[in-house]
Amino acid sequence: MESTSVKVDACATAPPAHPRPEGQDRYTISEVAAFTGLTAHTLRWYERIGLMPHVDRSHTGQRRFTNRDLDWLSFVGKLRLTGMPVAGMVRYAELLREGEHTFEERQELLEATRRDVRTRIAELQDTLAVLDYKIDFYASARRAPERPSA
Repeated sequence: MESTSVKVDACATAPPAHPRPEGQDRYTISEVAAFTGLTAHTLRWYERIGLMPHVDRSHTGQRRFTNRDLDWLSFVGKLRLTGMPVAGMVRYAELLREGEHTFEERQELLEATRRDVRTRIAELQDTLAVLDYKIDFYASARRAPERPSA
């Protein structure tokens, strides 16, 4: 029997340590909110718009999140930091749910986002250079000896 290697779409290169080990990872919405810094309202909204994969429910209907959900939310947080629009994040989540045949489209989406991030980084580096120049200007002006008044 031949073994096949399946690529897994890891949500983050180094996800944060989970509060609980696998198998004991059932978190309430308030625990996830505390762990991620997101509000319960935001978590519900993410689920409603399709940004969160299916979130399990307890027998009473309460959401039960897992470590995998925490990893996904960490990745979504990174996407938010890139400036990716919510619609782009939802599209990525849809592609992920559709399966491996969407690898190319997911890659293209992430490559476009990377180009945008690199452009923003270059703009911020230019801005930083201007700030450094001004700070140096003021620092040298304060160190300059007083000129005698005429």
